[in-house]
Amino acid sequence: MKKIYLILFALMTLSVHAQDDAEQPNATQESSKMYKIKKSKGKLLLNLGKVTVEGYKGSEIIFSVKGEDEDEDKRAEGLQIVNSLGLVDNTGLGINLNEKDGILEVNSLKKMSFPDVKILVPENVIISFKHQSQYGGDIVFKNIQNEIEIATTYNNIKLENITGPATVKSIYGKVEAVFSQNTKGPLSIISVYGLADVTLPKSVKADLKTTTSYGEIYMSPDFKIDVEKKDGLVRHGDELIGKVNGGGTNIEVRSDYSKVYLRAK
Repeated sequence: MKKIYLILFALMTLSVHAQDDAEQPNATQESSKMYKIKKSKGKLLLNLGKVTVEGYKGSEIIFSVKGEDEDEDKRAEGLQIVNSLGLVDNTGLGINLNEKDGILEVNSLKKMSFPDVKILVPENVIISFKHQSQYGGDIVFKNIQNEIEIATTYNNIKLENITGPATVKSIYGKVEAVFSQNTKGPLSIISVYGLADVTLPKSVKADLKTTTSYGEIYMSPDFKIDVEKKDGLVRHGDELIGKVNGGGTNIEVRSDYSKVYLRAK
């Protein structure tokens, strides 16, 4: 009988430990750091190497960074990073925030190894993104219902479920954009050396201009487009201008040295 009690006690102990282990986060799971600031309107100006920006219904802009800094400098313990403008990390996330005249400016402090920042932005905030470093990573914008402006040199840009208006340009990066069913113009999507891949509602009413100097234009047959004729001939390849579904908002899609893809959904 004593052996039976001992066995039952051992099994109960193992069960409790297993439950405790299940409730504890995995040792390899990434930790997350967060910083919040009250702001539900105005403008957000971003200068970050890589970032994911997502719109949501709220009254705070929420910044978060996952994982530890692999390039943490142990020698710099007790010190703080300062860039050439004198900006310091005032968030604990490796970025600097500064607000003036309704504009919240966000700058990364490192030149090459940028923190992987995610930002939740209230839907009434206008977002502007500018970055020139050759070490820039991917830029992702999701579920944005307000105006966005993006100008980069090397970053790849990905837009998901964007309403517009939108002005987007990358010199060397590719641009991939999927717009929502209630798209608002004007829209300008430009990549000089990378491809431009744009998905629009097939019911969109637009005055469309697509241009490529050294690539090709691929377009969904679902678009009903009346192509503008010049000198009695329809121009193909380098420039296509026409009205989609009778015309409407201005939409420009351009890739000078690569290809243009226009998809319907």
